[in-house]
Amino acid sequence: MKKAILCLATVSAVSFGSLLVAGESVTLGIDDLTSGIPGSGALTLQQARKWLAVPANHAELDVKLPLGLSAGERDMRGLTANPLTRAKIELGRQLYFDTRLSADNTVSCSSCHHPQEGFGRHTQFGVGINGLKGGRNSPVSYNRILSDAQFWDGRAGSLEAQAVGPIANPIEMGNTHEAVVSTLKEIPVYAAEFKAVFPKSGVTIDNVGKAIASFERTIVTSATPFDYRDALKPFVSLEPEDLADLREDDPATWQKYLDLQQGAEENPMSESAIRGESLFFSKEIGCSNCHVGANLSDEKYHNLGIGMDSKTPDLGRFAETKDEKDKGAFKTPTIRNVALSAPYMHDGSLKTLEAVVEHYVKGGTKNRWLSDKMKPLKVTKQQKLDLVEFMRFVTGRYPKIASGRLPE
Repeated sequence: MKKAILCLATVSAVSFGSLLVAGESVTLGIDDLTSGIPGSGALTLQQARKWLAVPANHAELDVKLPLGLSAGERDMRGLTANPLTRAKIELGRQLYFDTRLSADNTVSCSSCHHPQEGFGRHTQFGVGINGLKGGRNSPVSYNRILSDAQFWDGRAGSLEAQAVGPIANPIEMGNTHEAVVSTLKEIPVYAAEFKAVFPKSGVTIDNVGKAIASFERTIVTSATPFDYRDALKPFVSLEPEDLADLREDDPATWQKYLDLQQGAEENPMSESAIRGESLFFSKEIGCSNCHVGANLSDEKYHNLGIGMDSKTPDLGRFAETKDEKDKGAFKTPTIRNVALSAPYMHDGSLKTLEAVVEHYVKGGTKNRWLSDKMKPLKVTKQQKLDLVEFMRFVTGRYPKIASGRLPE
């Protein structure tokens, strides 16, 4: 499948001083965009300036998505208002892992959205400065390029807004936007990078948000066993003579078929996962009523009954819209790489995928605003196991990301 996801060179010119810089076509999750400025140890001003002097690092990137997510390329968000460049992505990567954005230099974005914990955390709730805990589980920060509204309740209208929200939250980073801007201006490497990436405005909180959002948009999941199997389906029904004609008349599509076949062979789904896939997308089970589209999320809000039996339930989306029907509704998470991001649900109350399936099987927790999509299911013990197995096979690789190469 490697040939099928290789990026093609394009000619997209942008001005850099007196030069014209040819832009690149890059496939997120495949091309190397997040491994940091070459070198080891703390990033020095000299090293940063040398890298920033390369015009190609400031060229606007033509962005593609890998197999599976590529079906959603038309739905990519934020790129018009905040185009991706290598320099902006690198600045965002540094900020994402830098604890100096917090009031006491202990918390970074990655503290709640860590690469080694599925870009969430395996704690029930997010943990901020001084060990303070919020009331919600840390949502994952990958595949956000396909989403506008952020957080479980959608209170941030863009990834840029989401990126700066936790900085000023008293139980997350506990800082102020003004203090962060002041801190960054006093760090020579950051001052130079902001000047190069945002020459008209330099270090501002809006630009902090733009940089972090740019980095987060590059965090996407690669093709999964499910994606290879799904992409092969149009070829499965072809007769041998049809395949022979394809090989003769359409070499490009024939090569695509061979690449997909190789990818499926190298990333096979188990028989249990195949049964689980059929159940997942069936009308009877209905998982795909909400887990739909390239990222397997409808990006909408639903009341599943989670936590609604407590004395003071979290009302979720209602806090933002004040619309009665939104009480107890939370955003549908992706099931891509979901096996890596336990615990589950907005309150982290379900510790395993098995527990998640059981919650759906019982039809959720009854309450006045329960989604009409939540109905008790008649499934066998094996079918429950098959559904869990399928979700485990919707797991792809993350891009290589350097976390320790930060400004001195």
